[in-house]
Amino acid sequence: MSKTLFKITALTLLLTVAVVSAALLWQASPVADAASLKQGSTGSLVKTVQTKLKNWGYYTGAIDGIYGAKTVAAVKYFQRKNGLTQDGVVGPATAKAMGISLSSSSTSTGYNSNDEYLLARCIHAEARGEPYTGQVAVGAVILNRVRSSSFPNTIAGVIYQAGAFTAVADGQINLTPGASAIKAARDAMSGWDPTNGCLYYYNPKTATSAWIWSREVRLKIGDHAFCV
Repeated sequence: MSKTLFKITALTLLLTVAVVSAALLWQASPVADAASLKQGSTGSLVKTVQTKLKNWGYYTGAIDGIYGAKTVAAVKYFQRKNGLTQDGVVGPATAKAMGISLSSSSTSTGYNSNDEYLLARCIHAEARGEPYTGQVAVGAVILNRVRSSSFPNTIAGVIYQAGAFTAVADGQINLTPGASAIKAARDAMSGWDPTNGCLYYYNPKTATSAWIWSREVRLKIGDHAFCV
């Protein structure tokens, strides 16, 4: 074999080994994909999850883009507080609750400033005078309905659903929301759900509907009972 042919053969072999090794390394790397984020995933989407969870008080670890045990625990905590399956995996339902798109690095909640203001108006109309946590809870109930297949899938659709809210029927929805209601709307949109997934609430002192009294009450905040 000539020296030239030997060098070409050796170079081809090295390139082949390099390509195969790179392919195997890529396949073995636990990177984040579009299906779900779970223990072992890495990348910018994991950092997004960690950042959101840390901002909301669920996560205390480093924002390192590595989906380790602390991230799993924080995701389970978030899922438990938001009425989701507690598997520690950020699948479609959990991602939606977090306002994360698994198909890209987008972190949009899917809501806009008009949604936020309308939610704040409803919170103000329905829960002004309630403890702050209770105001957030009313906002969370509305957002839980948006995510539920049993209700309209927009904030406006939920709020203006016929017979859903007294504040719409009596016109109080048109009042200007205070700073507390606006902040409560933002906190609810950021993932805080004091009700752990409740879809209804009522004031036991004033409620007259026999149906609402039949719902299972999970907790009480201020004058409101929150139920499923």
